[in-house]
Amino acid sequence: MTNLDAHPQEVVCADGGGGAQLLPPRDVPLGGPRAMTVRRTLPQRRRSLIGSWCFLDHYGPDPVSASGGMAVARHPHTGLATVSLLFTGAIAHRDSAGYDAIVRPGEVNLMVAGRGISHQEFSTPGTDLLHGVQLWYALPDGTRHTAPGLERYAPEPVHGPGSRLLVYVGSLAGSVSPVQTRTPPLLAAEIALDAGARLELDLDPACEHGVLLDAGDLVLDGEPVPEDHLVYLPLGRGSVVLEAGLRPVRALLIGGEPLGEQIVMWWNFVGRSHEEVASYRAAWQAEIGAEPAPAGDEASTPRFGPYPAGQPAPLPAPALPTVQLRPRG
Repeated sequence: MTNLDAHPQEVVCADGGGGAQLLPPRDVPLGGPRAMTVRRTLPQRRRSLIGSWCFLDHYGPDPVSASGGMAVARHPHTGLATVSLLFTGAIAHRDSAGYDAIVRPGEVNLMVAGRGISHQEFSTPGTDLLHGVQLWYALPDGTRHTAPGLERYAPEPVHGPGSRLLVYVGSLAGSVSPVQTRTPPLLAAEIALDAGARLELDLDPACEHGVLLDAGDLVLDGEPVPEDHLVYLPLGRGSVVLEAGLRPVRALLIGGEPLGEQIVMWWNFVGRSHEEVASYRAAWQAEIGAEPAPAGDEASTPRFGPYPAGQPAPLPAPALPTVQLRPRG
């Protein structure tokens, strides 16, 4: 999935201080014949990063027959990784690194963009109801120019009294994911609680965390959480208590060590300067034939290709903002 805001703005990803925050979602039309809508909780003005996580879209349950489902044609990425998680439905993924995959519930698909990749995502023909989450995290300077790749992993559930955990990335409650993130420690786990259940989880105090409530009645450390909202937990937290009310709960727990770098995220690119992001855009536009290649560009290997023939037309990049993109942190 990609950021398809009609008028995408520069987003400066910066580590912020302060205590716990309740972060509301905003609706963004993603695409498809009738514009499937997602609920975006990262980035936003109050907080741009949780660890290295810089983007979180939450969507569904979406009736594909009414919305058109997910129909995101080929688009580029640099300097980040995407993490796709589904609760219901399936998505067909294809990318320029040669990977074809079906994203299914209970599995994680982690695509590292590295120096550059392009991919497309479409609901499968058999999907009636689409419901899930997509996240991005920024790669640190030491690995952001590595080769692209894709990892898939289906974790074994961790069962407790009235609870079930799926640890997709990182480690939690004794479950360790083998997925390599090429970044400082990260965490992504799905949490299910029966009605009335209580779960206390140990957290790494060197990491900051976020809890997204997908569905149900959730009380976090004694405070109710509205559905579709993201609760930010700052550094120094050694545990969190989750309690379900009358309705069972499904939530997503993310976390990670602060990135500690200045980065600029614009459209589908993460870079370190205006000039870098502009060069990524120019390379993409030239590769898809939307604009001529910049003068003196003698690159022999496409940054975002090659790509299998016979696919839907790629998405052109929006125009750059008229102001200089500034890295901050």
